[in-house]
Amino acid sequence: MRAGAADRTLLTRGYSIALAAAAILSTTAIFIRHLTQTYGIPALVLAFWRDGFVCITLLPVLAAVRPDLLRVERRHLRHLGLYGLLLATFNATWTLSVALNGAAVATVLVYCSAAFTALLGRWLLAERLGWGKVAAVGLSLGGCALVSGALDPAAWRANLLGISSGILSGLCYAGYSLMGRAASRRGLNPWTTVLAAFGFASAFLLAVNLISRGAVPGAASRPGDLRWRGHAWPGWLVLFVLAAGPTVAGFGLYNVSLSYLPSSVANLVVSLEPVFTAATAYALFGERLTSTQLAGSLLILGAVVLLRLYEGWAEGRAISEPAAPADPVPAE
Repeated sequence: MRAGAADRTLLTRGYSIALAAAAILSTTAIFIRHLTQTYGIPALVLAFWRDGFVCITLLPVLAAVRPDLLRVERRHLRHLGLYGLLLATFNATWTLSVALNGAAVATVLVYCSAAFTALLGRWLLAERLGWGKVAAVGLSLGGCALVSGALDPAAWRANLLGISSGILSGLCYAGYSLMGRAASRRGLNPWTTVLAAFGFASAFLLAVNLISRGAVPGAASRPGDLRWRGHAWPGWLVLFVLAAGPTVAGFGLYNVSLSYLPSSVANLVVSLEPVFTAATAYALFGERLTSTQLAGSLLILGAVVLLRLYEGWAEGRAISEPAAPADPVPAE
């Protein structure tokens, strides 16, 4: 297979995996919304158990199928520890955003990460930042602003914590994408990365819940709150399904896509998640998007379509350009 055809195949595979991740991850906000509304579980307590259950699910599977993926070299531990700290912050702010903003708006807000990822990816990882990616970022940011109502000053006065947590979750998601891409460049397997990151994240979230005593918004007021105030088993079952199903599969596939795509491209592709979430939130909770919010969702969809067309055009242009002629060999 020619190099150009191989590159197009890898690009298509990366897009397909990222789209699958978006569809799966879109259900996580629905689970979180159900848990916070039905059972009143504090946001950071929910985030801790979710991350912990991811480890409980993934560890025995990898031990049985690929035990070699459980071995991590000492030189990677610092990177994975920082990755886990960033993931813990992301999960905390994201869960708080869902509780305060609703599933649909919170999911859209988190994808202000598209701009952060593109700019930081150019700065930290030397990723390409062409006109198509800049235009896609602009469309995505415009869509986020319309859906969240962030252009209305009254929205900030009425829900400052909600919008702030949503935008902060987007910044943390950008960091998660960049560190996932960096882990791939280090040669770490995506599933090893997911297990280690969620393991460190659950440890950090446990410490916050035990030490803060409610000083941090959404954290446990006392250690006993980690037992979730004795709620019945259906809530625990929903929480376990959230972790073992869409969280493991969604984050795992997203990290796999980072092996094929630049972090900025993968993040923009997964920004289709709000479209899936909005439809499901409407069906289950009656959460309606206004005409303005619907227009914003279409802008995000348009950003992903534009990005795919641009990447295909850029790839084709790179293949069609003739190689620079070699320097002539002097005659002896």
